[in-house]
Amino acid sequence: MSITAERKTALVKEYANKAGDTGSPEVQVAILSERIANLTEHFKTHVKDNHSRRGLLKLVSQRRQLLDYVKKRDEPRYKTLIERLGIRR
Repeated sequence: MSITAERKTALVKEYANKAGDTGSPEVQVAILSERIANLTEHFKTHVKDNHSRRGLLKLVSQRRQLLDYVKKRDEPRYKTLIERLGIRR
């Protein structure tokens, strides 16, 4: 369900604004999107796992808050981010 350390570092390298950037909203949203995708796959086989479903809803809410923050600060940056991640809005 969680992402591997290698995958996380790959996401950080791909979405970082500069070297060593792990806390920017783009990186955080990319990591959350990966976790959400993994949980979505998990629910295809474990339909009755409601405890993990609650965690999924928390992750989606957290990602939504970060995306709203980016949109409020810099809308072109927001549009490129959702386009790169393939998030529909």
